Amino acid sequence: MGINTSTLSPQSQPGSALQTCLTSAFADAPIDYTAQIHAYNLDYPVYPAAIVRPKTTEQVSAAVQCAVKAGVKVQPRSGGHSFANYCLGGTDGALVVDLINLQKFEMDRTTWKATVGGGTLLGDITKRMHNEGGRAIAHGTCPQVGIGGHATIGGLGPISRQWGSSLDHIREVEVVLANGTITRANDSFQPDLYFAIRGAAASFGIVTEFVFQTNPEPPATVQYSYTFVAGDYKTQAKAFSQWQSIIAQPNLDRKLASMLTVTPVGLIISGTYFGTRAEFNLLNLGGQLGPGALAKVNVFNDWLSSTLNWAEQEAINLLGGIPAAFYSKSLAFRPDTLIPDSGLQSLFKFIHDANKGTLAWVVIFDLEGGAVNDVPLNASAYAHRDTLFYLQSYAIGLGKISQTTRNFLDGINNVIKQAMPGIDFGAYAGYVDAHLPNGQQDYWGANYPRLQQIKAQLDPQEVFWNPQSVRLPGNAN
Repeated sequence: MGINTSTLSPQSQPGSALQTCLTSAFADAPIDYTAQIHAYNLDYPVYPAAIVRPKTTEQVSAAVQCAVKAGVKVQPRSGGHSFANYCLGGTDGALVVDLINLQKFEMDRTTWKATVGGGTLLGDITKRMHNEGGRAIAHGTCPQVGIGGHATIGGLGPISRQWGSSLDHIREVEVVLANGTITRANDSFQPDLYFAIRGAAASFGIVTEFVFQTNPEPPATVQYSYTFVAGDYKTQAKAFSQWQSIIAQPNLDRKLASMLTVTPVGLIISGTYFGTRAEFNLLNLGGQLGPGALAKVNVFNDWLSSTLNWAEQEAINLLGGIPAAFYSKSLAFRPDTLIPDSGLQSLFKFIHDANKGTLAWVVIFDLEGGAVNDVPLNASAYAHRDTLFYLQSYAIGLGKISQTTRNFLDGINNVIKQAMPGIDFGAYAGYVDAHLPNGQQDYWGANYPRLQQIKAQLDPQEVFWNPQSVRLPGNAN
């Protein structure tokens, strides 16, 4: 993308305090000041003061110390998939610490704990864990996403109902703090930092290394889809109601992952069953959904093939690694906040009638629950331990997102809220929404006050900052 030099920070100019310090600290590595930005969401132009790519944890520390001396905010970048480009600072003038060179991988075949560098992509983690003993952790389906951001926000994926989120696999981290200190954190050492890193890390430090407890790969998976070709909104509302009734069963098999996707051409109920075809058939999912759907079922007898198919479906759902101008919203639903049938009628009528402003849009309702909900709320910063499913809506524009398209996605959330007055839904920090009026409360809920206290202890100068990061107590800006 082109650079508007008038937006560049004074710290991006030759001879600035930041440049002078970084040039000394990174004598053996190039530093980008006006190039190689690689924004993920093209609707949010952001121009960092500089981008550095450390090769060691010590260089990460040096970069943070240079930023502190120059009075510059810092944000780490792992895969670079922040929906509002917070990995570039979110606003102009930040120092971006790109972790692409931190690719350490070791597997302890006694404990089956894997040590993983903070710049590793999910696709690479899958392959490396597979090659080192057929192991795996829960994570999302887009292979280009980086573990550094994914596992420190939540890290939800198809097998999370059995294994928990990515952050639930973390047993220890190596972190660079705001004063440049390199430290480690786990349950017994620096427990407050360990709590904050698992759900809100970008506000507290840069994770250079993770230690994950891994699990054996599932031996077989079944991937299914039931497609309801576009019909009237009442038919789609009924299909949703049937799906919602299924996933709300308290004893629902945790081997089942499921999502309901609304697209311009119809409604699809799809997912993965982590078991055999015979076990999947016993669920009688198609029978519970009722007639009218085109069914498709594929069996995968190895883990890599299954994850590859997820990646292919990710591209179909507009969620891959290709930069674009897009807008996104989310809501979290609990077992006691299911959408009533009257609300579903209103929702699908709105989706059917509204002017979208684009043909590239999708609305996803993604089942969570299970093992993610087994973990106590105060065990980590992740605040949605009671969530049954999330709504995620996306729309892509040509160059910019139109107000019409924003109104469409905003309208989806508003219709639901109007049908369910008084409900505090919250939002998932992994689906960054820069337009939330109180993002911190939506993202971290009851855990936010504790995070603010930890922020005051570990980062009183707010070195690690983005437009919706954890603020110091009494500071809303």
